[in-house]
Amino acid sequence: MPSFSLPTVLVTGAASGMGQACATHFLDQGWRVIALDAAGSAHEHPNLVAVTADIRDEDAVREGVDGALGDGSLDALVHAAGIFPTSNLMDFDRERYQRIFDVNVLGTLNLCRVATRRMSPAGGAMLLFASVDAFAVSRNQLLYSASKAAVVSIAKSLAIELADQGIVVNAIAPGWVDTPGTRAGGRLEAGIQAVPLKRAAQPEEIAEWAWRLCHAPGYVSGETLCVSGGVIVR
Repeated sequence: MPSFSLPTVLVTGAASGMGQACATHFLDQGWRVIALDAAGSAHEHPNLVAVTADIRDEDAVREGVDGALGDGSLDALVHAAGIFPTSNLMDFDRERYQRIFDVNVLGTLNLCRVATRRMSPAGGAMLLFASVDAFAVSRNQLLYSASKAAVVSIAKSLAIELADQGIVVNAIAPGWVDTPGTRAGGRLEAGIQAVPLKRAAQPEEIAEWAWRLCHAPGYVSGETLCVSGGVIVR
């Protein structure tokens, strides 16, 4: 069983990509990790507890997190779960809109509410995953970009709302990241041609920034850090 004396982080989207990298990084730093994913987790570590839940279902998330925590509490939330189907004005429909916003926006609100109720009395940190597309939109990402702009706004609102509880809330906005999901979309190689650094980030680079913004955020709250290789300045 994981040690209850360690600081504890809830990481979503932990079965792959950036979420998995974040879970691994926190474990390497000596944290206890509750790894939540709709697909479950094959990752094994003595300080990791896997939770299978759909983030659109707040009750399922709460039950899974409560079961993993027991009498313990959270010190941080890293909410990396999300989806990025393509869409534009002419091809989107109600079903695609509902799915994207239910996962990326409603899911974010569900996680934040569950995490807030189980956060340490001493306070803690929340890090939400937005996207550089919230600021520098990409073609055929109409609904995704809008959903991630909502995440940026949620981070700002919750930074104010939760400040009295000692909880800081920030967001991170990755650009192109070399994950299996991104490669499956078939746009990675073309996309990085617009990146001044001419490469995609590795998931571990994003995880390092997630760690920095959670373990010692200091006076930073309500901010969104773009990690985009310079795309945001173009």
